[in-house]
Amino acid sequence: MTQYTDDVEEIDSGRIGFDFRGFLFKVLTLWKLIVLSIGFALIIAYLINLRQQNVYRLESLISIENDQNPFFTANTSISFNWGGVSGKVGTVMTTVATRSHNELVIDSLEFYKSYLYEGQYHMLDIYKSAPFEFHIEKNGYQLLNNAISIKFEDDKRFTLQASFSGSNSNAQRYSDKKVSPVSVVPGDFKKSLTIGEPIKLPFLNGTISRRDDIAIDTSKTYYLKFSDFDQVVNQYKNKVVIGTFSKQSSSVLKLSMIGYNKAKLVDYLNATSDILSQTELRQKNLYATNTIKFIDSSLRAVNNDLKGVVDEMNTFRRANKVFNVTDEISQVTFRLKDLDVENEQGKIKLDYLKSLETYLQTKDDYTNIAAPSSVGIEESNIQSSVATITGLAVQRQNLEYTTKEGNILFKDIDRQISSEKNVLLETLKSTRATISIQLNAIAQRIARLEAELQDLPEDQQQYLRIERKINISQQAYDIFLSKRSEAAIVKAANVSDIKVIDGAKDIGGGLIGPNKSLNYMMALMIGFFLPLALIFIVYLLDNTIHGSDEVLQLSSIPIIGLVGKYKYKNNLVVFEKPKSAVAESFRAIRSSLKFIFRNQKQDENAKVLMITSSVSGEGKTFTSINIATVYALSGVKTILLGLDLRKPKIFGDFNIENEKGIVNTLIGDAPLNEVMVQTHIDNLTIIPSGPIPPNPSELLVGSSLDAIINQLKQDFDIIILDTPPLGLVSDALELANYADATIFMIRLDYTRKGMLQMINTKYRNGEIKNVHYVLNFYKHKSNHNYGYGYGYGYGYGYGYGSYGSTYLENDTYSIYKRSLRWIKAKL
Repeated sequence: MTQYTDDVEEIDSGRIGFDFRGFLFKVLTLWKLIVLSIGFALIIAYLINLRQQNVYRLESLISIENDQNPFFTANTSISFNWGGVSGKVGTVMTTVATRSHNELVIDSLEFYKSYLYEGQYHMLDIYKSAPFEFHIEKNGYQLLNNAISIKFEDDKRFTLQASFSGSNSNAQRYSDKKVSPVSVVPGDFKKSLTIGEPIKLPFLNGTISRRDDIAIDTSKTYYLKFSDFDQVVNQYKNKVVIGTFSKQSSSVLKLSMIGYNKAKLVDYLNATSDILSQTELRQKNLYATNTIKFIDSSLRAVNNDLKGVVDEMNTFRRANKVFNVTDEISQVTFRLKDLDVENEQGKIKLDYLKSLETYLQTKDDYTNIAAPSSVGIEESNIQSSVATITGLAVQRQNLEYTTKEGNILFKDIDRQISSEKNVLLETLKSTRATISIQLNAIAQRIARLEAELQDLPEDQQQYLRIERKINISQQAYDIFLSKRSEAAIVKAANVSDIKVIDGAKDIGGGLIGPNKSLNYMMALMIGFFLPLALIFIVYLLDNTIHGSDEVLQLSSIPIIGLVGKYKYKNNLVVFEKPKSAVAESFRAIRSSLKFIFRNQKQDENAKVLMITSSVSGEGKTFTSINIATVYALSGVKTILLGLDLRKPKIFGDFNIENEKGIVNTLIGDAPLNEVMVQTHIDNLTIIPSGPIPPNPSELLVGSSLDAIINQLKQDFDIIILDTPPLGLVSDALELANYADATIFMIRLDYTRKGMLQMINTKYRNGEIKNVHYVLNFYKHKSNHNYGYGYGYGYGYGYGYGSYGSTYLENDTYSIYKRSLRWIKAKL
């Protein structure tokens, strides 16, 4: 074999790219782990599917119309104006998520009350499937967050039971939603009651009645549980999802909801639609309601005036006996009557405009403005401005439920209200001026007609004045009464602009979860990719050598042999198992060494072979003993020197003592022939290391070792040096000067890649010469060694402890450590 020179190329391990093929074969090697992970994940998915409740989604459809209801005139409307359909749609979509709306829904359905039944894996909400119904006494307190068990004894009696850990428990009164602690007796409370009997307890108030369509099962235990009202509202507040049905039907909204109990979903969706409709109608009638209130107050005042004038007329007639006037005077009074009515109507309008102006200037809430048409104001500018301001005010009021004060939306609405209010105030000022001019003209005409009556007797003039008062009050009363009737008719004729197109209904189906197939798919993916990621991370962070291909990439130093794994009770494998594959591998190493030594000068009688490694545990002692054995069995006089003075090991396998050894000779305590031990193997002599010295490095660099080596060369054919690890101490470097050839042991899946950098550097610098690698713990794998031409694939092996001690089949090497080593080797 060609002798390698010192010109060895150093290969940087950092330049080695990621070995995708090696990673792939590592994954294939650990296929059992991946299969186990997938199986475990699928079992978890199965258990999850088994325990999960069915999840349903139900839907309903509502439409938002823009129905108008004329009030008083064709140009006036008392229906509340939300700015058209688009404004109403936005308001409805916002309202569904508001707290106030959901409070109304929860309160109407009493969803803070739950009927439960203990299922196989969890408590089930049976809602309307319970055979009984609890009618709450809302003025009484109900126990919060503590299930009360109800077990029926027969069709008429039941046992009520509850457990208390302390003397106080929280309870809520649902009439005002007040939460307060109530006194209870610690321990179990149990009481037998009759169906229909009023329950009046500190923690429960109401009555239990039967549902006729559901039979009572006396073997089952049912539970009644109350929850905090505010918490239930928060729970349901965002559960209803609302959106437009389609782009073509933007005024049609779809309401959907997800939950475990379909009956609850149906009731909540339908109650949501009903309350939306009722709320919209109430707001729509707000304008008309305010108008009716205004007319009623005016009617009361006019009615009082009319009664007073009538009483005055009756008193006057009784005193003066005047009951009528002449026809000529009647014509004048008839004209005066018309003018008086016009004058009174003008004054009413003027009073309304003044009060409206004052209201706008002093109030912040503009939702209580009466319709201008209620007093006969027909100006479209005033009617439009009042309707706009009222609409914006209600829109702002609705926004307060969902938006914090100070939001830019409030500023925008306030800006619109302020702008519209300024325009309205200017319009009111000009309208008042116009009405005042008209009233002045009417007053002049009245004055001229009254002048024609100045010649009448005083009693007739007094009679006419009282009659005019009666006519004016009667006319005003008739007008207001007519207006109120019209307003009431309009209000009664109003219908909500929110109409239910398709209400929620349980017709079967609606199941959306659990998605068992998706769970299994996710389990399959997680079970596959999780170990794959773990393998990738371990593979990426792993800096140990796994095969000959990596050695060839990291170093130009040649490999001369492969030693397979072999489990045996000691290190004498070649001697005691000469037909084993491991013994054959050492014979192959001996053949390779024969070519190495043949290429060297033949001026020496014996050859010196040094065996070292980077750290302990890589197989130096095992290799030293078996190479020495394979030489001895071939008839070569062989001596094995134990020069690992810090951790001596070779003596144990030959059943000799380590009391004397090379250390004794080095310090002059014993001659060389006294420390040499002839083993039971022919032609094999060993010199153990002897007692551990305090200064092993100093002993090995002295001249005594030179003399020992020279003497041994005269008596033996080959000298084998078992040395300390090259990467831990400097002793091996000193011993390399004596070696004709050096074997550097690499234990696969153990030796780190950086150690090859160290041996490359020392080889290049001439600190160690004629070095060759032997791969220990070699196992033929598809994912490594796919570029190396020779070697052995052995299905059995031996192992080492933490410092290279033999892996024996005894109790000193625990199953725990064996398991750790197996996992480390696999990963």
